[in-house]
Amino acid sequence: MNRASGPLPETDLGDEPELVRYVDLVLTNRWLVAGVAAIVFTVGTAYVLLARPAYESNLLIQVEDNTGSADTLLGSVSSLFDAKVQAAAEIEILKSRMVVDHAVKNLRLYIEATPKRFPLVGNAIAARTPGLSRPGLLGLGGYGWANESIDVGTFDVPKAFEDETFELTALSGGRFRLDNGDLDRPIEGALGQLVESTQAGGTFRIRVSALQGNPGVVFRVKRRSELKTLQKLQRQLNVSEIRKQSNVINVSLKGEDPDTVANILNTIGSAYVAQNVKRKSAEAEKSLAFLESVTPQLKQNLERAEAKYNAMRRKRGTFDLGIEAQAYLQDSIATQATLLALQQKRADASTRFAPDHPDMQALDRQIDGAKQKIDGLSARLRAFPDIEQDELRLRRDVEVSNAMYVGVLNNIQQLKLVSAGKVGNVREVDNAPVPEEPVEPRKALILALSAILGAMLGLMAALAREALFGGVKDADDIERRTGLTVYGTIPDSSAQRAAEVSAARHRSIPQLLADENPHDPAIESLKSLRTALGLALPDADNNRVLLTGPSPGIGKSFVSANLATVMAAAGHRVLLVDADMRRGHLNESFDLPSSPGLSDVLAGHVQLRGATRRVTDALDFLPAGTPSPRASELLLGESTLRSLDEMSAAYDVVIIDTPPVLAVSDATILAPHCATTFLVTRARQTTIGEIAESAKQLNRISSGLLGVLFNGVDTRAFGYRSRYGAYRYAPYGPVEPSDNTHPAAGRRACAQREAS
Repeated sequence: MNRASGPLPETDLGDEPELVRYVDLVLTNRWLVAGVAAIVFTVGTAYVLLARPAYESNLLIQVEDNTGSADTLLGSVSSLFDAKVQAAAEIEILKSRMVVDHAVKNLRLYIEATPKRFPLVGNAIAARTPGLSRPGLLGLGGYGWANESIDVGTFDVPKAFEDETFELTALSGGRFRLDNGDLDRPIEGALGQLVESTQAGGTFRIRVSALQGNPGVVFRVKRRSELKTLQKLQRQLNVSEIRKQSNVINVSLKGEDPDTVANILNTIGSAYVAQNVKRKSAEAEKSLAFLESVTPQLKQNLERAEAKYNAMRRKRGTFDLGIEAQAYLQDSIATQATLLALQQKRADASTRFAPDHPDMQALDRQIDGAKQKIDGLSARLRAFPDIEQDELRLRRDVEVSNAMYVGVLNNIQQLKLVSAGKVGNVREVDNAPVPEEPVEPRKALILALSAILGAMLGLMAALAREALFGGVKDADDIERRTGLTVYGTIPDSSAQRAAEVSAARHRSIPQLLADENPHDPAIESLKSLRTALGLALPDADNNRVLLTGPSPGIGKSFVSANLATVMAAAGHRVLLVDADMRRGHLNESFDLPSSPGLSDVLAGHVQLRGATRRVTDALDFLPAGTPSPRASELLLGESTLRSLDEMSAAYDVVIIDTPPVLAVSDATILAPHCATTFLVTRARQTTIGEIAESAKQLNRISSGLLGVLFNGVDTRAFGYRSRYGAYRYAPYGPVEPSDNTHPAAGRRACAQREAS
């Protein structure tokens, strides 16, 4: 038989699909994935239950282009301050300190006063508890557990005490006590009274308007800076135009108390409308004062023009103008009136705008245009006869002066109405209602996201665990990446795990799986290995089989003990040797003492026959013996080869269970004396690097490495089923034998015969 550990003929099983790999990964690490997902979902659920609800309300404000004042010959002087309003500018005014400060001061937002709640769960419990509670936890702490409330009307502290937390304790008889540890003495007072206390840190003033709570309940009171409170509220306000160029502004705010949220928004809305009305009234009064100041001069100009015109008519009599002259007169009157109106507008606008303002520059351009038109009309006037020129000039002056004077009087009346009417160009469309349902936390969304995030993090944890600590998953990886032949695949045994758990619970030793469940898939795989060994050993240099592994905890002793048992059951005379003279415990599998054993034989303290224990008629066991720190030195002695030869001569098969090859050198010392060596690995635990390094060390001193025994394979894994299908091991065998034919019973009888 060819003993070289070369590659097997290629069998195209196909690449494992990515989905199968991930399903396999999840199933293998199902407890890790489920644990991480459960933790994340629990955190999300706790947040949903414990987070304080947030309420949101909003108000709508409409910005109009003008106040609807009528136009006159002066071009509606009263509408100069009604220039087209941009919603963006009004949004900034809404968020300005001038407007927001009304809410801060009127609602005393710089004073925070809330019941003292137990950390994490206090608010959630209080939200579900009606009435008033008994303060504290076991009478301590002053915690409020129900609907305790307080209204602090005044709370003034020195600058150094701003943003510091004070504790206000309710006392009997409608009294209270205020303290924070830095005061010279607590401040006491009665509800509704202004209490003033002068201490080393400064003067403190407080008035508690109302308090709902049993004596002993504690409230936390804090005086914040008005400016910081205002800036915080500005950041919290969400102000935006509902739709571009709609001139309808939406103002919204979130907060923990629904009444406070609505009050803040309505106060801001009222303040904004009031300032708009005040601004419009102020502008109207300013324009009114200007027009009243120019009215006497306009009246004098009208009287002077009428006097000149009447004097001319008395001197020359009535004169009828021709059609062309009448057309000129109308154009001249309109142009002159326009120029005078523009000049009046500019004079009024100059009280509010700088000369380089766009509105001022636009008026200047219009005035220049009117003057140019008047110059053109003057040239036309010179084409008329002298008598018509005088008639046209004087009649124009009378008409223009009269129109200007009447127009100013009309605008004065309009401006008086605007000033007295207190009407602006903004209005509240909808005020802010008190919200009834919280908008946060969004429970369904958070729970759904927690479940999804938990599953994702669980999968990531499984991937990380697989990348950092995961070992080889299937035999193909071993053969493809190391060149070693996988001589046997041993499924993970649920029966063995159950036996170990039961033994640990009862503090006993689990029976060998080959005895208790001889048709278990793991035992069936060892029987296949037994057949292969039966064919290989006759051609080997000796009958010694060495089992080692890269590291502890891979099931090497399980494989050794059960392999020896199934070989003995086939009629071979088998000796099982526990060669781990440091930490050997294979004797526990047979309920035998650990000494005398191999270490005692090699040290010359006992003969091989005296250290060997009979397990069954065909199976003997040599325990590790007395633990020795000089195990390597004992194995290097001359007695080692002599003892091994003696074992080979007395038995058909000698199975030697050695310590891990990467941990100590014992396996590499014994390997040259054994014609057959197997490297035991464990699925998802042993890495490719460990396998390669172990094989390298063994091949360096021996050519007997036959291949790898792949232990602990999960045949339920998705990847295994999809690649190997029906070729996996499965329980199949006759009905279990009765107790009197059980292998363990035979083993006990054999031990009794040896004892007798």
